[in-house]
Amino acid sequence: MKKGWLTVIIIVVVLLLIYSFFKNNYNALVTLEENVNQSWAQVSNQYQRRADLIPNLVETVKGYATHERETFEAVTEARAKVGQLTVTPEVLNNPEAFNRFQQVQGEISSVLTRLMAVAENYPQLKANENFLALQSQLEGTENRISVERKRFNEAVQTYNTKIRRFPTNLLAGLFGFEKKLYFEAQPGAETVPSVKF
Repeated sequence: MKKGWLTVIIIVVVLLLIYSFFKNNYNALVTLEENVNQSWAQVSNQYQRRADLIPNLVETVKGYATHERETFEAVTEARAKVGQLTVTPEVLNNPEAFNRFQQVQGEISSVLTRLMAVAENYPQLKANENFLALQSQLEGTENRISVERKRFNEAVQTYNTKIRRFPTNLLAGLFGFEKKLYFEAQPGAETVPSVKF
């Protein structure tokens, strides 16, 4: 009779250990995946902030440099492309959609560089308080975007590492936790843009 109880106790302990392993690792994976999604939401939030600032910057610059129509049209066009994108956490699992998002954001960064060059051409514009405030806001936003992209990539690294390590990889595969994509620089981003007057 004592052997029967000992067997039952051993089975219960083993089952509790297995349950504990699955519960702890599953919950850790959910937490890490939510951290990736939250980090992505912050990246999107900063891009939205930038998209909201651009019309104000364009209108301020337009008032001083009306004949630079091509640059303003490019900014408006790039902003419209950004507005057409629907960015959800599912984008993180879709390489084509993720690359498209990165490409559009790269285009708007390029156009903003041209817009700043226009501002450099007009000393009276550079001295305008409204322009300086908006330029400062835009520069701050670009810095925030950079910080949020870095945090996003760190969250993705932690998550991807966790789902690839044994034995958690078995659990991750069983419950469909997939590898997330990193935010990468656009091709040519390593080249310093040239500003010519």
